Amino acid sequence: MRIHAEALATLDTERIKGIRRGVEKESLRATADGSLALTPHPHALGSALTHPHITTDYSESQLELITGVHATPETCLEELMRIHQFTLRALGDELLWVSSMPCRLPADENIPIGRYGSSNVGRAKSVYRMGLAHRYGRRMQTISGIHYNWSMPGVDSAGYFGLIRNFRRHAFLLLYLFGASPAVCSSFVEGRQHDLQTLGDGTLYMPHGTSLRMGRLGYQSDAQASLAVSYNGLDGYAASLHDALTRPFPTYESVGVMNPGGEYNQLATTLLQIENEFYGVIRPKRVIFPGERPLHALRERGVEYVEVRLLDLDPFVPVGIKAPTMRLIDVFLLHCLLSDSPPDTPHEIAQIGRNQHLTAAHGRQPGLLLERGDEQVRLTDWGAEILQACEPVAQALDDAAGGTTDHMDALRGALALLEDPSLLPSARVLEALSRDFGNSFIDFGIGHSQATRTKLLSLPFSAEQQARYSQLSEQSHQEQRRIEENDSMSFESYRRQYIAPERLGLTRTAVAPSLASV
Repeated sequence: MRIHAEALATLDTERIKGIRRGVEKESLRATADGSLALTPHPHALGSALTHPHITTDYSESQLELITGVHATPETCLEELMRIHQFTLRALGDELLWVSSMPCRLPADENIPIGRYGSSNVGRAKSVYRMGLAHRYGRRMQTISGIHYNWSMPGVDSAGYFGLIRNFRRHAFLLLYLFGASPAVCSSFVEGRQHDLQTLGDGTLYMPHGTSLRMGRLGYQSDAQASLAVSYNGLDGYAASLHDALTRPFPTYESVGVMNPGGEYNQLATTLLQIENEFYGVIRPKRVIFPGERPLHALRERGVEYVEVRLLDLDPFVPVGIKAPTMRLIDVFLLHCLLSDSPPDTPHEIAQIGRNQHLTAAHGRQPGLLLERGDEQVRLTDWGAEILQACEPVAQALDDAAGGTTDHMDALRGALALLEDPSLLPSARVLEALSRDFGNSFIDFGIGHSQATRTKLLSLPFSAEQQARYSQLSEQSHQEQRRIEENDSMSFESYRRQYIAPERLGLTRTAVAPSLASV
């Protein structure tokens, strides 16, 4: 996968300076003994329904911290750190769990689902999560990660889909470089079949694993595996998603929308309840209008940015991601955008899935072979080819930044990881488990979560910053109350309107009730 000179020539300084990124970071709230915190979302953090920067993901115990859109990795990380500082001050003795794989979990039915108040939109968000519980179990949903949102001026939908196809082909490299979840608490797989080995009391692992989060134990769905989603263009992708959102699925039909007691089990009995249920390592995205379905927005106005979804939390970094990682992702995404991107095929899509699972479970295995077309190639050799092909992009980014070496340094750092797997985050996690924590994943998580808390609370955080975030929290509570007071239809009417197939686009229609961010 090489970049043609004419493609590289389109990288003028203004376009490069127009690149924007933002981060969404999930973390579980945990108690001092490494168990899942079962307390409600702290009031001081505002309304999980309406706060612009602090919400919950699947569980009431799973925080999601969201930055705005930034021109540089440094300003993005600065905002992410401020959100962390405010959040930790509101948590009291609770910890923000630093690992992607969860802390000690209770029985599945005792993992609390996110609560968003009494409004129709708030109830719908909780019912959606109840549907996920019925479909996949609650434990799977407690896995946490980082989503990296990225855009560049002058890229149309076809360009973004070309980027996505190349990203998927080479996503194994990012799993290898940044995977940091080779071990897990045994409570996560209780009652499930798995191939994990015992590392210590209560701790299971894969000896050469990189990212259990992105492997067969992570965000996987046998039902979704039946989806033949192509990324060859917006029309085909949208049609695949439309089908999954409207096709009844027998297993979910047997669950039903409502239980005999009149409580909701799920929003719909289709293969996907809503768009965000579709798993993937990268998604095409568009900012939506109030009351608009995400698929409708994509069909009407095209792709606006991509959401990278395969990054583990880095437990050795206070906010879970560092600037060199962000710079390497910028280089990687730009390389994917500018390189030739042939159409995908069902055969290649199946290969991509196998390569992902191999890398997640065995990525550091010496000489590991992946599939590339009709040949097998060593992961490290293929990875080195990709990184070497990224050099012109890294140089262009450095030139646009005024002649720095930051992006080339990030690239050189990645090449060093290919040459010495002991430096990889996944290897460092296992080494720290053995050296400092008696091979206990929970003790490792407690130790690093406590150290992160101490470090972030020791950094300067002004009274003005505290007041600003406190005001955002209070405003979010007021906004939730306003939404609840203005509801005028029954929840069942709201639900039926929201999932109506005509709301998914193809023709211009009135917008639906809003379930914008789930």
